Amino acid sequence: MSNKWPHLDYLGWRETCSALHLYLQIAGKYRLAHTPWLNHSWNATFYVTPLGLTSSPIPDGPGIEILFDLRDHMVVGTCGNGRKASFALGPSTVAAFHANFVQLISELGGTPTFNGNPNEVPNPVPFTEDHRDRPYDREAVQRFHHATVAVDRVFNRFRTSFLGKSSPVHLFWGSFDLAVTRFSGRRAPLHPGGIPSLPNDVAQEAYDREVSSAGFWPGGGGIDYPAFYAYAYPAPTGFRGASVRPEDAFWHEGLSEFILPYDAVQSAANPDAALMEFLVSTYDAAADLGRWDRDLLDCMPGRRGEVRPHDAEQPGPASPLTVEKVEREDTASKGRYRMLVDGVEAEMTYSRAGEGLIIIDHTEVPAALRGRKVGERLVRQAVEDARREGVAIIPLCPFAKAQIGRHLEWQDVLRRS
Repeated sequence: MSNKWPHLDYLGWRETCSALHLYLQIAGKYRLAHTPWLNHSWNATFYVTPLGLTSSPIPDGPGIEILFDLRDHMVVGTCGNGRKASFALGPSTVAAFHANFVQLISELGGTPTFNGNPNEVPNPVPFTEDHRDRPYDREAVQRFHHATVAVDRVFNRFRTSFLGKSSPVHLFWGSFDLAVTRFSGRRAPLHPGGIPSLPNDVAQEAYDREVSSAGFWPGGGGIDYPAFYAYAYPAPTGFRGASVRPEDAFWHEGLSEFILPYDAVQSAANPDAALMEFLVSTYDAAADLGRWDRDLLDCMPGRRGEVRPHDAEQPGPASPLTVEKVEREDTASKGRYRMLVDGVEAEMTYSRAGEGLIIIDHTEVPAALRGRKVGERLVRQAVEDARREGVAIIPLCPFAKAQIGRHLEWQDVLRRS
């Protein structure tokens, strides 16, 4: 398989995509019915493999795993006693697929009992009653699989720069999206529910913690093209107006999410880098505006064959990971603090608001420096300088405000009302 990202034409394979979506729902509902509930419905998802999409082992009968082989276009079931069963993917009806799937599970010694109604699709028809002929475009399916392998690679690399709770990179068969989610560690307000053909208690359990989530749709659900999305729940104040990258990304009012068309990534000089920009910048917006504890949650991206440097708390004011000097550039009206670490620059900017007052307005720590307490060092230096010069600080920047909020010993420099 080539590393070049394939072209995807949603409208050209929309009917096949819809059929594949429903076939995955049938297999996904079987998995859901036979596995203990795992937080946020993680017990129901599929995972990208070099061959297609797999359920992972399902604790039914001798133990069963379902693979949608999207290269040879087969549904393959294997089980713990060594048996194997399969049937071909091709033009069919949902009812016929359902019958084939039930037979496959029975042949493997499993119990083919599960809910027979689709979720999160318009005008759902019970699987056994859906006799409409469905096409199957083999080349389009292979291109979709090729794209999911590329997306999965970038999503998993993005996961390596986060120490907090994070989902696997997995495919939800309800909305047919490949997703990865980060959690702040705090409870979220009760989700209102109202997702079509999805029980409210499922949606409410899925969003019972604060999240920053990103994913990939092949198309549908309000857009007629493949796209990446990013959202936060609950969305912090100012989130929709945040500056995100690359330039083709935009806020979609109807979906209340940031959207980056797949074509903008596929046609970029470096598709992996373009997608990573979107993932990092949308997470930055959610985490900074939502006042996540980024010093605790973030880390530098993982490197092949290298153990992540520890960041255990140690005594003393300096970071155990970063000892480079903080530099300051100052003028009569504004200034900035900067650090250059391993050739990567981080900065924190401020403005002067008359005698004896500075306003910290922005902190920028590139992803490569996350987890090394660089941002904390910048804020610490500003606090020390403010004390020495006898000035007060207004931390408009969410990151600086959160840092000073966590360090009670720094709060003497805050402007008092």
